[in-house]
Amino acid sequence: MTDAPQNDSLFEAPPMGEQERMVEAILFATADPVTVTELIGRMPHGSDPAEALAHLRKRYEGRGVNVVRIGDAWAMRTASDLGFLMQKETVETRKLSRAAIETLAIVAYHQPVTRAEIEEIRGVSVSRGTIDQLIELEWIRFGRRRMTPGRPVTFVVTQGFLDHFGLENARDLPGLKELRSAGLLENRPPPGALPDPDDMTDEDDDQVDMFEDE
Repeated sequence: MTDAPQNDSLFEAPPMGEQERMVEAILFATADPVTVTELIGRMPHGSDPAEALAHLRKRYEGRGVNVVRIGDAWAMRTASDLGFLMQKETVETRKLSRAAIETLAIVAYHQPVTRAEIEEIRGVSVSRGTIDQLIELEWIRFGRRRMTPGRPVTFVVTQGFLDHFGLENARDLPGLKELRSAGLLENRPPPGALPDPDDMTDEDDDQVDMFEDE
């Protein structure tokens, strides 16, 4: 008596090469970074998008488009050394106050950080408008509350912030020395020193142009 032939399972995962094609198609068609969990939800049962991503990322190495990790998600992006080719003749100008830029830098380098901690580091108060502007830009978001009296909310940078500045995670941020040399941070007096009268409020008249290349 011979064994009856076994039919392939209807839920068998596609070959890895086909899974790579699926991941490639999803990343290509999606503007926002996609997490592995989201890929699992879109792909056939039994697929391994994490492995497919690893193969796909290697296949795109050295190409004009790379598969990059942004936080806990993945996306297809123009190779960093070719970004100048994508620059438009017309650039979008955004004006951020010095207070907003300093607040954003503090959140990026000290996250998770509370509003009180931001004020302590800056040496001046932080207006609600400054925080709201950064949240509206989707560069910072609310983090977990601190398990301290009052349970103050914390702030952290967003995946959109990492994507905008071409960072995989916050650990890729440049050092403070580089930021100061680029003019993005001032050499502020040490804690305890008398602050400059012009820095006593967030209502700065000084505006700093930040350019977003698309």
